[in-house]
Amino acid sequence: MSKPLNNGPFGMYRLARGVVNIIQRASFRVEFIGREHVPKDGAILVCSNHQSNWDPVLLACAIPKERPLRFFAKKELFSVPVLKHILNRAGQIPVSRGEGDRQALRVVLQKLKEDEVISIFPEGTRSKDGTLGKAQAGVGFFAMRSDAHILPIAIIGRYKFRAKLRVVIGKPIDLAPLKERKANAQEAADLIMDTIADLYLKHSFTK
Repeated sequence: MSKPLNNGPFGMYRLARGVVNIIQRASFRVEFIGREHVPKDGAILVCSNHQSNWDPVLLACAIPKERPLRFFAKKELFSVPVLKHILNRAGQIPVSRGEGDRQALRVVLQKLKEDEVISIFPEGTRSKDGTLGKAQAGVGFFAMRSDAHILPIAIIGRYKFRAKLRVVIGKPIDLAPLKERKANAQEAADLIMDTIADLYLKHSFTK
């Protein structure tokens, strides 16, 4: 079972967030748009496009520190002596890549019931060229099985030193119509990815 994210005012998550925030501010010029759309309470499923290992850093910095994020991390990382303690203390979720991980599914659904904030990349993997891919059904599964706010985020720009980047937070997606007609997980996943794509196009640097 994963550990609490905050161990007092200097919990590991907040400490790590503070450190990476300094690093990203020195490395890039990031504009955060739509922070007012982040719900102040209730569970949140943060859904973003994925192009770089830097993405979790920008997402953690985009969401208020009062709403700490849980990310998925490769199970193998939890075997690294020092890193495993950091990941556990920061509340991250171990997952076996490339196979169904029922334990991880149960943990996520439970944490959403406890009104926590979970980050997931609908595409399931990083985009090699920065283009948006098709969403996998997994994100739709969590969205349809929980009462979490579904928060779409578009990360725009290329990760080059001192490059301009945008992190655009959209309004929570209303899945009530899909839930009422018992739509499948893929339909929900497609709606989430389409919303991210709309944000991406609306705020693109090349408009």
